[in-house]
Amino acid sequence: MYASSATSNLADGIGRTALPLLAATYTRSPLLISGLVTFAFLPWLLFALPSGALVDRVDRRHAMSGANVVRAVSTATLAVLVLTDLANISVLYVVAFALGLAETVYDSASRAILPQVVPAERLDSANSALTVEEMLGQTFLGAPVGSVLFTLAATTPFLINAGGFALAAVLMLTLRGNYRPVRSDPKTSLRVDIAEGVSWLRAHRLLRGLTLVSAGAAGLSSMTSGVLVLYVLEELRLPSGDFGLVLITAGLGGLLGGLATPPLARRLGRTVVLTGGSVLSAVTLGLMGLTRNGYLAAMLFGICGAGVMTWNVLTMSLRQALIPHELFGRVQGAYRTLVWGAIAAGSVSGGAVASVIGLRPVFLLAGLGCLVTAVLLGLLLRANAGDLADLPSSEAVISDQFGDRDGSLPPEQMPEAVQKL
Repeated sequence: MYASSATSNLADGIGRTALPLLAATYTRSPLLISGLVTFAFLPWLLFALPSGALVDRVDRRHAMSGANVVRAVSTATLAVLVLTDLANISVLYVVAFALGLAETVYDSASRAILPQVVPAERLDSANSALTVEEMLGQTFLGAPVGSVLFTLAATTPFLINAGGFALAAVLMLTLRGNYRPVRSDPKTSLRVDIAEGVSWLRAHRLLRGLTLVSAGAAGLSSMTSGVLVLYVLEELRLPSGDFGLVLITAGLGGLLGGLATPPLARRLGRTVVLTGGSVLSAVTLGLMGLTRNGYLAAMLFGICGAGVMTWNVLTMSLRQALIPHELFGRVQGAYRTLVWGAIAAGSVSGGAVASVIGLRPVFLLAGLGCLVTAVLLGLLLRANAGDLADLPSSEAVISDQFGDRDGSLPPEQMPEAVQKL
């Protein structure tokens, strides 16, 4: 399972780096380039809820494998179109949308399956390991490999991309056991399932507030993600081969941040670490808008990556600890609909703003906006300090839902022995 995840993330990293570089060969319009990120995240706005409901109905292992098959076919098709000179920016939008649609299923399933195989008291460490592995594959390794392969031949990264996704799909099918969640009422309709997940999230004060703050921060920070490739090529005046190197700094920062987050959270508390990481990422993102120095920008990007990773690890652990297992896919779908839907809107907004006032001011505005959301996050966590203080006992309740204290499932739900992370 871990091998499948690592292979999938490496393939994903290669494609995420090569796709905007390919787009930049067709146009240098900030609005059109940012549209690539918008189409990649638009499926989360449109399909995250039904994808989450699907994940709560099927074997999550099969859902992850099927999603990787779709990604393999999509990137292989793109490689053929590029090779035959039939690709254009519109084709890239379609491929980005298809990849994003598959990701709504894959990501929801991969997060939902984790509490089934990891004891509740190890969720912070498990999410840290998983998120670090994602960062290593997608950014630290995938980014430079994608950039180098693209400079050799535009089709090469997408062919390797397709092969990686196909291999990940096969590896996931080798995992033994049954990961279909046990449902209290398996005869409910998809609409009822979705409504149940949305209602649960809306009624939970802490996670409802965290969702809204997360959506605001994601939308603001994504104003920069859609135009990042143009920022590197035009403002920092770096060659296309160095785009992956800039992304590596975010990977390195994310790696260090992911490793440091669990011990810091145990020592200082989740509130301090979450708020501090949010402030750190906001400030460094804004400072990127004040420099044209490639080395300084890369360093700031790395520090920003560390702050973002802190957010990812701890917010995921909170959701996994507080959301009932049988509802996780649906609640996660509702959460991602708002948060990742905001990314789609923020990306195209950043492209539009950059078209009017330039690329660097977008980073400054995004940083200032994220600083406001960091303050709101601190206030939210302080107002819900009681819920956070009760989290260990909540984790014990979740562990009881899954099985014994070691996190194993009850006998009637026990798959064959699986070790992860």
